[in-house]
Formats: sequence, C-alpha cells, structure tokens
Amino acid sequence: MPERALASGPGGTVVDPAVPRRVEISRTRGVLLVVEHYWTWYRRNWRATAVSSVLQPLLFLLAFGVGFGTLVESGGQAAQATGGVPYLVWLAPALLAVSAVQAASFESTYPVLSAFKWQRIYHAMTATPLTPGQIAVGHLSWTVIKLTGTGAIYLAVIAVFGGVSGPGVLLSLLAASLTGAAMAALVMAFAATVTNEGTAFTMLFRFVVIPMTLFSGTFFPVDRLPPIVLPLAWISPLWHGTELARAAALDRWEPLAALGHLAYLLVLLGVGIVLVTRLFRRRLGQ
Repeated sequence: MPERALASGPGGTVVDPAVPRRVEISRTRGVLLVVEHYWTWYRRNWRATAVSSVLQPLLFLLAFGVGFGTLVESGGQAAQATGGVPYLVWLAPALLAVSAVQAASFESTYPVLSAFKWQRIYHAMTATPLTPGQIAVGHLSWTVIKLTGTGAIYLAVIAVFGGVSGPGVLLSLLAASLTGAAMAALVMAFAATVTNEGTAFTMLFRFVVIPMTLFSGTFFPVDRLPPIVLPLAWISPLWHGTELARAAALDRWEPLAALGHLAYLLVLLGVGIVLVTRLFRRRLGQ
C-alpha cells in the first residue's frame, strides 16, 4: 500500500491531506447559526410552548394584580408603599421581571441538560465548525430573544387590564430582558455541570427561584422584610431588575440607584457568559 504524502503546515507542523481541516467561521456568524437552529425549531413548534409561556404570567396578573389588588387599600400605608399609584400599575413592571426570570430559569435547565445528555444537540453542533463558546452564547442569545418576545406579549395583556401608566413601560421590558439574560447565563453555567436530572434543578427552583420571586420586592417593598433577610434581597438579580423596571414604568428615576442596578445586572451577565463558555468547552471536550 503506497504511503500518503504529508505536507508541512504553518509553523512546520505536519498535515495529512487525507484528514479534512476544520473550517473556521467568525464568532458572530457562529452565534447566529445557533440562534437560527433554535428559531427554525420554534417557528414550527411554538404552539407547544405558547400556552405555558403566557398562561403562567397571566395567572400571576389575575391573581395578584386584579384579584388581590382589589383588596389593597387605596390610602394609608398601602398608598405609601406604591407611591400613590394603583396596585396593579405598581405590580405590572415587577411581573415583567418575574416572568423573564422564571422563563430564563426554565429554558436554561432541562433544555441544556437534554442538549448535552439526551438529544446531544451540542455534540452534533461541535461536529461542525461551531465552537463550544459559540454554542453557549448562541443558546443564551436565543433564550433572551424568546423571553423578550414572551414579555412583549405579556405587556400587551397587562395593557388590556389597565396596568400600563405610560410609555416608560417599554423600558421596563428591556430591564426585564436584561434581568432574564443575567439569570439565564448563571443558570446555564450551573446546568452545564449537571450530569443527570436528579434533584439539582428541583433544588434550584425550590430554594432559589421561588424565594427570589417572593422576596425581591415584587409583591411588596423589600423594606417590609425583616432586617436579617434584607441582604438576601439586595443580592437577588430580580430585585435589581424589579427596581429598574418599576422606575421606568412609573417614571421615578433616581440616577445613582438606576446606574447601580444596571451595573449589577451587567456584571452578573458578564460573569455568567464567562462561566458558561468555559464550562461548555470543558464538557464538550474542546
């Protein structure tokens, strides 16, 4: 059998012409290709997730904003807590942030584990020129796009029920999307370390997501919490997102506070992106 001729590559390395070379693509194009993959699936199967994506936030709105909101007094301490606006208007931007965080948490747990372990979508992607970093950022980008679209629909529902007081609520949607992005990046990094379904995600929802929903200033101001619990609320990304969303919707800007909330969420997002890209590279073996 004749021997194959070997060629010299860059830096004097030996290259076997019979072995196909990996084609490199730009980082942005790789991310967009991953987003396109998820969009192609979603546009054919959106009906399977539309009900759960919109129904749960709608139930929150009806239960707390419309139902419980009618029991909140319009004067006294209740008026001080909401700044004199109706409870539904005060609650609506916070519900945008809550729905973004909950959607981000769900989309970044089992779908990520499935792509690693069961469907092995990520492994199929790495057989192409896509890198693990592009796959991680692409999936994260799609998650943010999806929760932003869901938030826009939810915002329209809020407007129908009279929970919108002005155009600033559009900025609330952006604040909610940023909050969801920060949460998704951190949860996706955690999901990349999970090797089986077990109880890891159950613990995450039970001891992180649910307490965060209840005690981050969504349904009542955090200054009503016991002092010992306040630090837990302050480190919650949902509290920072809620404060930003509420300030935008009610046009109650405090520049230094808003910059602090924004900086905190951006730092969390940056840390999450770094972690998720590194952990994806480690798990996918590249």
